[in-house]
Amino acid sequence: MNSVLPFPKELQPKGIRQEIVTPVLEGDDRLWVPIHDNVWFKPLLLNITHGYWTSVLRVRRKGVVSCHRHPATVHGYVLKGSWRYLEHDWTAKEGSYVFEPPGETHTLVSEEEGEMLTWFLVNGALIYVDENGKQTGYTDVFDRVEKCRAHYKSVGLSEDYLESIIR
Repeated sequence: MNSVLPFPKELQPKGIRQEIVTPVLEGDDRLWVPIHDNVWFKPLLLNITHGYWTSVLRVRRKGVVSCHRHPATVHGYVLKGSWRYLEHDWTAKEGSYVFEPPGETHTLVSEEEGEMLTWFLVNGALIYVDENGKQTGYTDVFDRVEKCRAHYKSVGLSEDYLESIIR
């Protein structure tokens, strides 16, 4: 029987970046970046090369979070609590996977007291719109990087974590 040894580092592709392994639901609470009152995101990967980000959205209030559309796909997985879109008759509950096709406009609503946590993989951007479909703003991976940079500076965190998750 052959013994199993680690793959030799010198045989890894040149220039490869280190893996990212980070606690998702624990760790320094200052890593949660505020978006709105009682709404935060914790970035896990900010991919400026391919234009996407993955993060956990945390909501601690009832009500509308945002009305938006995406130019590309979004994937989500509910870790805790539940939420829904006003435009649909389903509710995403703990353990639910959500796929969002490009182009659809929807309004995220948190209807429960307590905490909602959902992991999202957002390709492209969130384009915020008003009730008439007019664009009122947007956020993309570059905007997320700058929000993180400003927030981490304001709470006394070094940029080491931020730099470690940018690809």
